[in-house]
Amino acid sequence: MNDEISTASGILKENRERLLDLANVIATGIGYKVTSGKKTSTLGIICSVTKKVSAGELSSRDIVPSTLDGVSTDVIQTGPIRALQLPTERHRPAPGGVSIGHRDITAGTLGCLVKKNERTLILSNNHVLANSNEAALGDPILQPGPYDGGRYPDDHIANLEQFVPISFIGLPSDCAVARSSTALLNSIAKALGSNVHFQVISEQVTENLVDAAIARPLNAQDVSNEILGVGIIQGTAEGELGMAVKKSGRTTGLTTGEILQIDVSVNVQYGQNRTARFTDQLMAGPMSQGGDSGSAVLDERNRLIGLLFAGSDNSTIINRIENVFSALGVNI
Repeated sequence: MNDEISTASGILKENRERLLDLANVIATGIGYKVTSGKKTSTLGIICSVTKKVSAGELSSRDIVPSTLDGVSTDVIQTGPIRALQLPTERHRPAPGGVSIGHRDITAGTLGCLVKKNERTLILSNNHVLANSNEAALGDPILQPGPYDGGRYPDDHIANLEQFVPISFIGLPSDCAVARSSTALLNSIAKALGSNVHFQVISEQVTENLVDAAIARPLNAQDVSNEILGVGIIQGTAEGELGMAVKKSGRTTGLTTGEILQIDVSVNVQYGQNRTARFTDQLMAGPMSQGGDSGSAVLDERNRLIGLLFAGSDNSTIINRIENVFSALGVNI
């Protein structure tokens, strides 16, 4: 420890209790002052506050002095500092980035809170909240998800409000002529003693833009507009090639990456021989694993740019947030 730091630490030790008694101050330490969002080379005593307010809003005794025994001070806003929980645990209020899921799935990630008709709703994927089209509106949503110990009714946090149906490739055709022809062929095969069974499959590929759903919390106090390890969303932005991004998810927590491709068309496997084609997607590098589906993806300024829903060992696929909002009729 150099002399400057040693001196500042000694002064802080003498003043720590007095500083922590000031209104709004929740932490003190030694660090470098920040000016206009950039770290300077000026060493100082740093006071963390839940929220910065003007001097006029404080009593004179609660104002952090500009210097202490010749050492500069600085005030930074951190918000409340809480004991950290694992994303797979039960959270009340539940922030973005934690485990959630329809009662009949394993677990995914609570993305963030959105608004629709002045109501606060939880945003995540269809396959997280609506069981890949298999759910009914009003079904219970659990936090944490069932795989992480969530049980009904104790962990019932919300009800399914709306989902965008996913169109899968190669499902049985709904063409009446094709079904009639297939039935005739199956009758002939049966009459001849054959075990062959014919089924007509639709070859038409219906493209998807989003894997998205929303759920309505049972109580507004049970959810938080923050994202675990990230903070509060600061608006939205369009995902661009080369953009640095981050997400907080149930499995891998807070990770960062870069948008490597735009205008992506991709065939996504949903298990049980079901595949769906998505267009106008964003692709980032390896910043997610199973269970991170539903994570909100943000840029470096905490602007929401997408909804994570799929990936591989070396890629992450993201719905554009403008497509998600348009499909569900929601906003921040």
